[in-house]
Amino acid sequence: MIFQDADATDLEEDARLTAMWLWTLSTSANSNGAASASDDDVGESAGEDDEDESTGKAKSGAGFSLEFDAARKIAQGLGAHLEDLGRVVEIKGDQARLFSVAERARHLFGKDQAQRTPARRAKQVKQLTLFEELEAAEKDAGWGDVGLPPLGETTLDRVHQAMVLFAAGRGEALKRFLVEEGVGRAATFWKLAQSLSALYPSGTDEKRWVDGVLARKKGLGLG
Repeated sequence: MIFQDADATDLEEDARLTAMWLWTLSTSANSNGAASASDDDVGESAGEDDEDESTGKAKSGAGFSLEFDAARKIAQGLGAHLEDLGRVVEIKGDQARLFSVAERARHLFGKDQAQRTPARRAKQVKQLTLFEELEAAEKDAGWGDVGLPPLGETTLDRVHQAMVLFAAGRGEALKRFLVEEGVGRAATFWKLAQSLSALYPSGTDEKRWVDGVLARKKGLGLG
């Protein structure tokens, strides 16, 4: 129901957790509006924030929150532990939050995740911050000299890296990442990207970014 071809055995636990988390969020929101985004400072206007709260949809850039018990059960069903997935999940009290892709940028591109820049309210500022984080990662890790970041450890990391490169307008880097590095030749990459496209809430940055990556597939001769 969640993954294309109904086979997720070749995907790591962070990808399976993310997909189940987003699916649970969407089904909870459709049924009773209980699931919601976190309370970070996001959204372009108070009116949009009100709409997000009333529909139970995740607000763009805020990450995706569930009650801790619900998140723990999802992880246990996958044979994983939330406490071991700090690269993708934050736990605060009785809430657990799946990081937004923008929040993961520093981890994905070589900077300490603990130094994440807080989400900003204005979309233009958030995009600029994402670009600046890429610039800083290039300088600190030295991959700017060769034009490509180190590949993420998991399929989810690599999909998120591609999404960030797309969001930051790094078209050539994205092309090299997908084609020359061979990331886009892995069927699991596109299977996960397609599944995330269907699972990310409409109107979020993640939905736009993953759809942008998917739109490059045919033009790059990858299928």
